[in-house]
Amino acid sequence: MNAARKPLLIAALLGALLYCLPFALGPYWQQLGLRALQWLTLAIAWNLLAGYCGQVSLGTGAFVGLGAYACALSGNQLDAPIPVQLALAGLVAAGFAALASVALFRLRGLYFTVGTLALAEALRILMVNLRTFGGASGVVLRAATPAFHQLYWLALAIAALAVLLAELLLRSPLSLSLRAVRDDEDVALQMGVRSFRVKFGVFVLAAFLMGLAGGLQALKLGVIEPYGAYGMSWTIDTVAVVIIGGLGTRMGPLLGTLIYVALSEALRNLPELHGAVAGVFLLLAIRFAPRGLWSLVARRPAHG
Repeated sequence: MNAARKPLLIAALLGALLYCLPFALGPYWQQLGLRALQWLTLAIAWNLLAGYCGQVSLGTGAFVGLGAYACALSGNQLDAPIPVQLALAGLVAAGFAALASVALFRLRGLYFTVGTLALAEALRILMVNLRTFGGASGVVLRAATPAFHQLYWLALAIAALAVLLAELLLRSPLSLSLRAVRDDEDVALQMGVRSFRVKFGVFVLAAFLMGLAGGLQALKLGVIEPYGAYGMSWTIDTVAVVIIGGLGTRMGPLLGTLIYVALSEALRNLPELHGAVAGVFLLLAIRFAPRGLWSLVARRPAHG
């Protein structure tokens, strides 16, 4: 078999298997798969931004929340079909990221990180006090939400899109510019790399994928409110998944998702211990596998 076609065949077989999963498993496993695919999408997006471009963002909740509200409001106010709702969720998040990048990319390093965190918190406070969009009570979707197996297929399609876009980006000449900005932005500028354009493109792409995940969350719950939609848990879970799996690796987000989902399910009857155990597990992973668990599996450097 042609070596170039082998990964495509494996991906096609895996996709077919995942597509057929709802027919073989019950609602519990469909819900679990849906959550795993959401985390995978968020992890891929954050890994592109932080792992390959070096821009550590703590604003995941901002774009998830924007996507969730865009999806809900477009369904309620415009009676838009679900594919259009999800597309608008991604586009609204990406558009906001494009506007915010003008100010955020004047900051570097820790200041950029703190700026994204402040942005997410400011959006949450704004939505709590903005009665036009339901205030603290949030928004209830008027239309019936899709069945779990339909939501699962939507999540699978979004995760597949995230994988495809990430692969196209990392196989393009732009990937060299990403790594140059990550390693030393000043040197990259001296070499002719237009760092703002590179960071802008990845930031908008990551926000688009996060917005899609947020739209999916709105469809799953049927109701959204600012404390959950813009919550820090989105950021914490996403960062934990990527750090555990392997920052700056292609397979790290997938491995981290599988481990984090398994850990969450093992502790689902002990909610009071969930955060503590997950935190200890993350610290152990950082201590004994600072490049992520994928580096132990692959036995190669993390940034590759």
